[in-house]
Amino acid sequence: MIEVINLSKSYQKNIAVNNINFNIGENEIIGLLGPNGCGKTTTIAMILGLLKPTKGKILINKKDIEYHRIELLHKMNFISPYIELPKKLTVKQNLLVYAKLYNVKNIDERIEYLSSTLRLDKFINSLTGELSSGQKNRVSLAKSLINNPSVLLLDEPTASLDPETGNFIRSFLEDYIKQKKISILLASHNMDEVKRLCTSVMMMKNGRIIDRGVPSELIKKHGRKNLEEVFLKLSRSRDELC
Repeated sequence: MIEVINLSKSYQKNIAVNNINFNIGENEIIGLLGPNGCGKTTTIAMILGLLKPTKGKILINKKDIEYHRIELLHKMNFISPYIELPKKLTVKQNLLVYAKLYNVKNIDERIEYLSSTLRLDKFINSLTGELSSGQKNRVSLAKSLINNPSVLLLDEPTASLDPETGNFIRSFLEDYIKQKKISILLASHNMDEVKRLCTSVMMMKNGRIIDRGVPSELIKKHGRKNLEEVFLKLSRSRDELC
């Protein structure tokens, strides 16, 4: 479970995140939408403990990450398009390294399970740098699940993927959340993906959450045909809370 309370992050006069609040319960996928530079990545970085908030706090499973960072990070993981796995290690070597970093028990069993469910078997001993973008994405997802996290942060998990691979990843996540006790925050520009996966959506602009709700209800509320039109309307509107 994730609880974000009055969270802000400032850089001198620039306010990157401005007093946001939200909860993500167990077995929920919550979408975080917004234009580039709106504060999504900064929010994720603070939840991961990579950035210290200017004010506010973040609770993971009822514990404040500021005071329990090491303990909680072992229960969290993430995917980011800005972070690549070491290219000169094989897929299996990469997973072994991260499994040891997270002190995973029964490492071989965990890697075998992820290799099977994410279809890594055929290239498990290949160098990561030689893989296609779709294959690398599946390896990154396996890395993010290696420690069986209770909190998963996904930043554009299917960016630049072909439709078939993107659909495979989405189907996997749909099945996975039914089987595991996990809370997921999904930042994405793919509106169909968000509508398919997320129980609720938060719209972010200029560091603030300007609206939130179930995708179908947001579409109806704003009188639009789809979630993308809602996103465009809110992105272009004046900076007022809805």
